[in-house]
Amino acid sequence: MPIERVYTVPLSKVKSVPRQKRAPRAIRYIKEFLAQHMKADEENIKLDPSISEKVWERSIKKIPSKIKLKVTKQDDGSVIAVLAGE
Repeated sequence: MPIERVYTVPLSKVKSVPRQKRAPRAIRYIKEFLAQHMKADEENIKLDPSISEKVWERSIKKIPSKIKLKVTKQDDGSVIAVLAGE
């Protein structure tokens, strides 16, 4: 039976890196966050393209301060994340 949860991922820690590296680092941080909270390997985490679009919406420098995700863990251990508003 799949497990479904809603997480608000704080991206304030990512704002401490240089401005030109923020958006790529935010995507990596989201995967790390989900791996820790869903107890899964980072290789098994799939992010919906809408998450990437939301992070990159205002360019590489101005990432959102937090992002709300709906996360589903399948029986085989894979994790699928989509934006919570969709």
